[in-house]
Amino acid sequence: MAISDYIVTIGLEVHCQIKTKSKMFCSCETGFGFEPNTRVCPTCLGLPGALPVLNEFAIERTLLTGLMLGCSSPEISQWDRKNYFYPDMAKNYQTSQLDLPLCLGGEVPLYPWSYPNDVIKAGVPPFRTVKLTRIHLEEDAAKSPTTPPIPDRHNRAGSALMEIVSDPDIDTPEEAYAYLKSLQQILNYGDISDADMEKGQMRCDVNISLRPKGQKELGAKVEMKNLNSMSAVRRALHYEIRRQAEELDMGIPQVQSTRRWDDERGESSVMRTKEDAHDYRYFPCPDLVPVRTAPLLDKVRGMIPELPQERQKRFMEEYGLSEYDANVLVGDLELARFFEEAAQGAASGKKVANWVINNISSVLNEKGMRPSECPVKPEAIRGLIAIIDDGTVSNNQAREVFNKMWEVPDLSAAEAAKLLGFEKADSSFLDGIVAEVIAANPDKVQEILGGNDKLLNWLTGQVMKAARGKANPKMVTEALKKALSME
Repeated sequence: MAISDYIVTIGLEVHCQIKTKSKMFCSCETGFGFEPNTRVCPTCLGLPGALPVLNEFAIERTLLTGLMLGCSSPEISQWDRKNYFYPDMAKNYQTSQLDLPLCLGGEVPLYPWSYPNDVIKAGVPPFRTVKLTRIHLEEDAAKSPTTPPIPDRHNRAGSALMEIVSDPDIDTPEEAYAYLKSLQQILNYGDISDADMEKGQMRCDVNISLRPKGQKELGAKVEMKNLNSMSAVRRALHYEIRRQAEELDMGIPQVQSTRRWDDERGESSVMRTKEDAHDYRYFPCPDLVPVRTAPLLDKVRGMIPELPQERQKRFMEEYGLSEYDANVLVGDLELARFFEEAAQGAASGKKVANWVINNISSVLNEKGMRPSECPVKPEAIRGLIAIIDDGTVSNNQAREVFNKMWEVPDLSAAEAAKLLGFEKADSSFLDGIVAEVIAANPDKVQEILGGNDKLLNWLTGQVMKAARGKANPKMVTEALKKALSME
């Protein structure tokens, strides 16, 4: 059978580090790149007699995430011990949640702008949401790299880690990519986490199964680990769909298993088989009391931020942006903030959006910089558009002004234009040059008056040359038309 003859079912388990100053159950500082074993204490090392203390802020941020995603919360949330071999956790168990997690249900919207670029260009699928099973809070079990250097040995263990578990509700690798991107954006908007997969702040395990069309029962679940980017998730899923389909075609039944993804080789390999919740020997944590969620929910309910789809709608209504432009901006929170600051008080939000999307964003991408690192500040962009509108500079000249402001960030747009010689020409000065050029080219003038409009560009060029390129081409053309009575 072809791949299209199978029903693909995908579920994702996303682990996300919450922005906290201390770990989940102790006061040790969180961070990245510290000397090994320097952010540890008896509690996170699991020494005898050391007792954990709940990080209330981490609990609040998890509940806020649940509210943003439409989750409900049980009246009482409980902590459990998950027993497993964790090389980087000296106590050799993880404090997590099983039966009574902080959040239940909910959904993640698949934003149109969150799909891979090739999908967006080809046409985004109809809008839908992916249902969630739960969100629970636990401590990070860290990781044990097989080769040095080992920058965070024990330091990362114990950090507050939120696990967001989807239903088996994703149909394609492209939807899985959009799910992760949408989720990352929501976490950014709520200031829950930077959710940078390259830094390990957001990690993903993939569950996938195939079954023949017409079969109701799900196929054997295969879990994929070691996925450190959204693109890797997409590649791994395409590979695994093909691998399972080929084996099923050959009559090889799939076995519930966990596989490791090797992104360099582009293939997966078996790690272990048949692993279920009972293998972890969960039991209620005797050192932590259950949490009543109602008071904490009341506290964070007013903290729900404007979400991406809400900001997209507002940008279209308030600034007159097209759906495409609004999508591009809200897809990057920093870029959206940069645009909105630049658009405050601007005559045209659309013109600001064009500059941010087509010029600033491309330069930042080329230089590997974030909008917050841009040396040309939003108010300077607003000033740049103002001198385009008043005729001081043309669009092409504005790019030179922008480059000058990039080199000397303290310059305003008007100051940079003046340094480059782009000053708004005095009308009498410009009219004089226009008259001279017309007088010097009577044959060309006659052709233009005879209907050869293309020669008007040639005359514009002659005026620009006489003005040493400092005049605005649009104003020059308008002056020529007026002088030739073509208006």
